[in-house]
Amino acid sequence: MKIGRITASDRASAGVYLDLSGPAIEESLAKIFPSETAEYAIRLLPDDRAQLELALIELADDERCELIVTTGGTGPTDRDITPEATRSVIGKELPGFGEIMRLKSFEIAPTAILSRATAGIRGRTLIVNLPGSPKAVRECLAILGPALRECLAHLRERP
Repeated sequence: MKIGRITASDRASAGVYLDLSGPAIEESLAKIFPSETAEYAIRLLPDDRAQLELALIELADDERCELIVTTGGTGPTDRDITPEATRSVIGKELPGFGEIMRLKSFEIAPTAILSRATAGIRGRTLIVNLPGSPKAVRECLAILGPALRECLAHLRERP
C-alpha cells in the first residue's frame, strides 16, 4: 500500500523543531492496516498553499498513493491553509471525516471545534487532513480507522 504523508508546518520545515506528527501517522496507520505493508512518500512543507497543492497532486497522480494523510494547517490562523489546498485538488469532498473528528475530539479537548480538517477523493486517492499534534493524530486516526478501511476498499474496486 502506498501512502503519502505530508506535514504542513512552517517551523518543522525550517528545522525549528522535529516533526513528531508525521511519524505518529505511520504508527497509527500500522494499527489500522496491520496486514498491509506500507510504503511512504513523505513531504515536510511550510504552510504554503501552492506547495501543498502541488504535493497533493504529485502524490495522488504521479506517485499513485492510495491514501494521503496530512497533519497540520487545519486551525483558524491565516497560515492554516491545508483544508483550502485539499478542497482545491479533490473531486469529491467527504466532510464526515472532519465532522466526526471534531465531535469525538471535542469530548477530549473543547478547542477541537477550531479544527477545519476535511477529507476527499482525487481520482483513486483518499486525502485526509489531521490536526498538527501527535496526540491529536493518534486520537483522530483511531476514530477514523473503520472509515479509512471502507473507503479504500471502495476505491480499490472502482474501474
